[in-house]
Amino acid sequence: MKTNFKFWLILAFAAIGFQGCQEEDPIIPEEVEVLPPEVVTTVQGFYLLNEGNMNMNKASLDYYDYETGNYRRNVYGQANPEATLGLGDVGNDIGIYGTKIYAVINNSNKIEVMDAVTTKRLKVIDVKNCRYITFANGKAYASAYDGEVQLGDNSPNGFVAEIDTTSLQITRTVKVGRQPEEMAVVGNKLYVANSGGYSPPNYERTVSVIDLKTFTKTKDIDVAINLHRIEADSDGDLYVSSRGDYYDVRSKLFVIDTKTDNIKKTFDIACSNLTIVGDKAYIIGSEFSYSTFDWIINYSMIDVKTETLLSESFLPKAIRDEIKTPYGLAVDPISLNVFITDAGDYVSPGKLYCVDKNGNTKFTVITGDIPAHFAFKLKKTIKN
Repeated sequence: MKTNFKFWLILAFAAIGFQGCQEEDPIIPEEVEVLPPEVVTTVQGFYLLNEGNMNMNKASLDYYDYETGNYRRNVYGQANPEATLGLGDVGNDIGIYGTKIYAVINNSNKIEVMDAVTTKRLKVIDVKNCRYITFANGKAYASAYDGEVQLGDNSPNGFVAEIDTTSLQITRTVKVGRQPEEMAVVGNKLYVANSGGYSPPNYERTVSVIDLKTFTKTKDIDVAINLHRIEADSDGDLYVSSRGDYYDVRSKLFVIDTKTDNIKKTFDIACSNLTIVGDKAYIIGSEFSYSTFDWIINYSMIDVKTETLLSESFLPKAIRDEIKTPYGLAVDPISLNVFITDAGDYVSPGKLYCVDKNGNTKFTVITGDIPAHFAFKLKKTIKN
């Protein structure tokens, strides 16, 4: 979920009014659409977590099977009919580790753990205002705001919870900054982007560094205000996004050298979503301004080996012109197909676009509401 909190709170209140016209706790049936199949390599397909608008309890899970070309909407609801409230309120992140799917359901204060083949619920882990998840060495690490969804100066510092992926128990926690967002593991260190997004203009501006052996915070790296995305490249450099203040301070992208934990480069581009595959970083820049009440959109690529911004876009102009609200982003690590989603008006079903590495559109499909987060399903998985 993008942490433009004033914007989201407005949407939340609108959703409450809209929900009054809906059935209470609607059960969304599974739907199947046949798309062009993909070649199965080490990747069998992917899950797409749809956020669903806040307070509408409409998070849902889709699955695209490469071999059959079947795109199945609401696979969680089909596999878990006893879950009368569905997947929950605001799907904020998803990951596959071993044989399990971990879906972070932010406003429902939980992580849903499912079987990666059947999507059958295995366990619900309670984590207050949880945000993102990452994995390393048999553990899952979840960031959490540890506070209510509300603006204010009195929100507590957030934390990171360590979850054993065999027992599915929280084993350790560590405090970080206010409203922590994405995380990345490099070696024995976990890096956490802190936002402070509930208390503008008093934003956080640090990346917390956690020693994974002792699970203690060793330092905070000063970067910029309102941090969000963080992704490591193959050399161990971190790409960290700042959303600015939505007024005068613009969004930027920073590169941190994890050998020194110092900033080594700054890119003056917006970055609302980011994925690094091979030697390239694929970036959606979707920057909102309260001064103009408008968005500035870009689709950029960075060569992470040379740390240079490339001149070309990863999307053809026809797709750029069609997308209203760019949101989710993933790149198949083998085929280099780009999957990008359009959240549209945030309260209606979105769209998923597939574009091959040469810029040709392969398919478009309707998703759930606010399609946002991808998890590729691999043929070989570790046990856990």
